Amino acid sequence: MAESRLSDGLLNAALVVGAVVVLVLLYGFATRAFTPRTVPDREEADHSRIQVEVRNGAGVDGLAAQTTAFLRRRGFDVVELGNGAFQDTTTVLVRSGTALDARHVAQALGLGVERVVTGGPTTDYSLDVTVTVGADYRALASYESSD
Repeated sequence: MAESRLSDGLLNAALVVGAVVVLVLLYGFATRAFTPRTVPDREEADHSRIQVEVRNGAGVDGLAAQTTAFLRRRGFDVVELGNGAFQDTTTVLVRSGTALDARHVAQALGLGVERVVTGGPTTDYSLDVTVTVGADYRALASYESSD
């Protein structure tokens, strides 16, 4: 009889634990399904917090400086410029920033989102985005612009 009571008690405890687990899972599902998701977004006009590095990958003298001046006039914080490895096409690489940061920079240069390279943010890098200006620099808004 005592063994039967112990068995019934363990069964009841298991049922209570199972019911609590089911309730927690239902609560989690309901809050996830019915709570609107919010995605933090920067204002479109404020790019000053996006730190950019510009690299000249075309081998043309002054190209990184010209692109730097262009991006600074549009409110980006270009903190470093220099030469990079040669490449045919201009790319915007996500560093410690977000893909949205890189898309803002690409858009300012007149590039499509296909030129944004996302390997995932790297926390060991202090800049948000790296622009490597390639041999196609003549098609960029920074090359065409005189302001």
